[in-house]
Amino acid sequence: MVYKIRVILDAKEDIFRDIEVKGKQTLWNLHLGIKSAFNLQGEELSAFNLLESDGTIVKSVPLEDMSDDGDGEIMSDVYIDEAFESVGDKAQFQYGLLDLWEFYCELVEIIDEKKGVAYPITVFRFGNVPLKAPSKSGNAGGSKKKSAMPLMDDDFSFDDDFVAGGNFSDEDDSFDDDEEEDYNDDVFDDEDDNDDER
Repeated sequence: MVYKIRVILDAKEDIFRDIEVKGKQTLWNLHLGIKSAFNLQGEELSAFNLLESDGTIVKSVPLEDMSDDGDGEIMSDVYIDEAFESVGDKAQFQYGLLDLWEFYCELVEIIDEKKGVAYPITVFRFGNVPLKAPSKSGNAGGSKKKSAMPLMDDDFSFDDDFVAGGNFSDEDDSFDDDEEEDYNDDVFDDEDDNDDER
């Protein structure tokens, strides 16, 4: 059987692809299909999070085994018909590290396999994929953070220390920044002179 999975990019605009993949292929094959359908570049780390109907994560299946003992489940271990057992089953797909692409996958139909078709195959495209991963605000542009200064001002209220009447004072009465006049710089010279006299 062939599983038609709708893959929706997490963005402000509606951008999705319908990908058909065989039930006996694995999540690794679907990962390749998504990369092709959305023109994702590189060989970034990725993971599928299999979801309950309410959106809670049942289990996470990475591209490569990151466990300490080396026996963790990876994409090539999980068949499509195991991950998507019935129409309406959902998963989240994450691709990349610094520029994180997030997708929602839903099984929309189970159909008969067509002879001569190389699965996975993209059968429907809607919307234009941005050049960079969309931020959470929906703008294509990669980084989701503001500049460092607004972050510091907003989150830590450093301005409060510098306003008139604030508790901050740059004068510390216990510290005397005038140089002491009575340094004894000649201690070593005196010892050298004593050695010469002996």
